[in-house]
Amino acid sequence: MKFGFYSPYLDTFGGGERYMLTLASHLSQNHLVDIFWDDSNIKAPLSRFLKIDLTKTSFGENIFKKKFFPKIFRTLGYNLIFVLSDGSVPLTFAAKNILHFQVPFNFPKVNFKTKLKLKRYNWVIANSYFTKTYIDKCFGIESKVIYPPVDIKSIHPATKEKLILSVGRFSAKQLHPKKQEVLIEVFKEVYKKEPQWRLILVGQAKREDSKYLRNLKKIARGHAIKIIENLSIEKLRDLYSKASIYWHATGFGEDEAKYPQKMEHFGIATVEAQAAGAVPIVIDRGGQKEIVTDSRNGRLFSTKAQLYEITLEVINDKKQLQKLSEGAIKNSRRFSQEVFLREYEKIIFQ
Repeated sequence: MKFGFYSPYLDTFGGGERYMLTLASHLSQNHLVDIFWDDSNIKAPLSRFLKIDLTKTSFGENIFKKKFFPKIFRTLGYNLIFVLSDGSVPLTFAAKNILHFQVPFNFPKVNFKTKLKLKRYNWVIANSYFTKTYIDKCFGIESKVIYPPVDIKSIHPATKEKLILSVGRFSAKQLHPKKQEVLIEVFKEVYKKEPQWRLILVGQAKREDSKYLRNLKKIARGHAIKIIENLSIEKLRDLYSKASIYWHATGFGEDEAKYPQKMEHFGIATVEAQAAGAVPIVIDRGGQKEIVTDSRNGRLFSTKAQLYEITLEVINDKKQLQKLSEGAIKNSRRFSQEVFLREYEKIIFQ
């Protein structure tokens, strides 16, 4: 069979690309797989950064940039085309088509032309029920949820340290900023009670993020807080394994109903932390609620006061910490690559 994959964001090396290319890599073992991207030089760095084997995939001309009739001709040659949507619905005439949404777009209902193009798609798939809620309302459809693949096999618990970890890009301007300044503020108060604990913030940072990053380092000064930029996956996994607690605050202080895109749409880093046995204490918003069940495999908070109080409670209750850690490891298995691939094979080869 012949498969095609397209993401307009391919050069961002983000979670959507990991989602799409995990499936592309798997299918390429026994089928022909084309990635639609004009610059084939992206293949090697993309493979290295995402740790995905793309050896058997082919990177070539972006057929979605072609005019109407050439596009029709080219897409007709595929058994299935997978499109990662940026909110638009590209026209494709492949035998079967999948449209995938990573973002809970919240714009007015779509026009008639878009509805016609949607009819060419056999499945519309969302990365979480949080995303699905907005996509279904916006496009007037009934999408299916297939959670992102998390490489939990590569993450293992080690001897736990008095360490709180948080992972997310350092940026105040991105679609859903990670609110590290909130975590620093709360940790300063935790540190007064538990000075033997430390906080490590890890994330990708680009040149345009330098001002925000400098400010974070400034407000963290004088406390047991370490900020690490652009850490390798191997070293990040080591931190996961040692961390006792994982924090996440994306969406804090934002209006979830009005700006759902500012929430965490799913939360791969939270699952990775769970796989390592780090107890997640995360915000009760967005996709985080689908990963963490309060008091079973982690804890949920809504305010800074709750984050502070819950963290101290978990730190000082060893039985609760152990119970939640064990529950977290068990829960992470729901989001494994094996589950992800099995769900896609059900619909692709049905």
